[in-house]
Amino acid sequence: MKLKWGISFLFVLSILTCLTIWNYKNRVYDWDMPGYLGCMYTSEFPDSPDKVRIITYEEIKKEAPAEHYADVIGVKPWDIPRQYFTKNTQSFTEQLPYFQIKVGYILVITLFYKLGVSPPMSVLGVSLISYFISGLLFFYILKLLFPKKYWLAVLLTVAAMLLPPMTYMATVSTPDMFIFQFILIFIIGLIKNWSKWGMFVLLFIITFIRPDYITFTLTYIMAVFLFYYFKEKKIDISYVVQGSILLVMYLAIIKFYHYPGWKDVFYDTFIDRRPIISTHPVKLSLMDYLEIIYIKIIYFKKVTLSVSIMIGVIFWKSKDVWVRMIAVLFLVNVYIKFFFFPQSAALRFFFPFIFPLFIMMLYVLSRKYNDLKLEKIV
Repeated sequence: MKLKWGISFLFVLSILTCLTIWNYKNRVYDWDMPGYLGCMYTSEFPDSPDKVRIITYEEIKKEAPAEHYADVIGVKPWDIPRQYFTKNTQSFTEQLPYFQIKVGYILVITLFYKLGVSPPMSVLGVSLISYFISGLLFFYILKLLFPKKYWLAVLLTVAAMLLPPMTYMATVSTPDMFIFQFILIFIIGLIKNWSKWGMFVLLFIITFIRPDYITFTLTYIMAVFLFYYFKEKKIDISYVVQGSILLVMYLAIIKFYHYPGWKDVFYDTFIDRRPIISTHPVKLSLMDYLEIIYIKIIYFKKVTLSVSIMIGVIFWKSKDVWVRMIAVLFLVNVYIKFFFFPQSAALRFFFPFIFPLFIMMLYVLSRKYNDLKLEKIV
């Protein structure tokens, strides 16, 4: 069996290598890239915002295909905000806090840059490498779930890595693929029954990489706290400490980088992208918000159907309260993310919570074939 798993691993390794190269050839220089490069250059030239803006776009222009660069700078009449970002330093600089709060991600792309990788590839390279690592992590998860089904692990790994959201996240300059690998490690921690402080370190890293994942990390801590309380009739103060540390870190990051706030993000994304933030105060009413949610949730029906099927299978095949709670945790976070940021057309925002539901479904199905048991974290 070890030989078969070894051959399977080598096969998956070769397929992932080919897919990563394919994604590299299809990489996209999109309009998120200037924001992340701007953050990187700001730390290098903190007192030269004009230089930061100029170098950012010059470096992208050196590498990006003409059509990609045209999309980055906005050549169409309605791309006014992108045109401002390209030519106006104040406009460009005021956008950076939206990106700067992803501290862990910025540090990693900066490390790649310091190691000699070109600035644009420092961003894209993180996504490509994370894609490759995520494939290996998922294969390892499947090996844990189906220790005697090496062929199934290979098929599911290849199929998963060919999913459109997966290949898309691998080709763009966003932290989505980077954070996804840590969500997979989180799943491994659950399966392998890591200690609560081991899990906390992982939650800390996730929040440090993407502070907007504070909703996920805090809801997990809260869920485990309540589970332990109702089971043991005791209050475990360590979970209160963990939640407090994460919350303080989140607030410190938001404060330090002068993050505009949720209303600003929502307004700029779904109502009107402001060329210069400081000259256009946000006006967002409850009715405006509800109208957008109503429109977006209609286009969210495929996601709703998919997660409903998966949660249905999980509850049907497993009576384990802990397993059900973890599944509900991911389900709830899909919709927390939606109601905070209802970009229903962009599945990459929700995929890191949807895919773990799929893994949980595989877990409950795997119990028909082996004695694997998901232990409680205590």
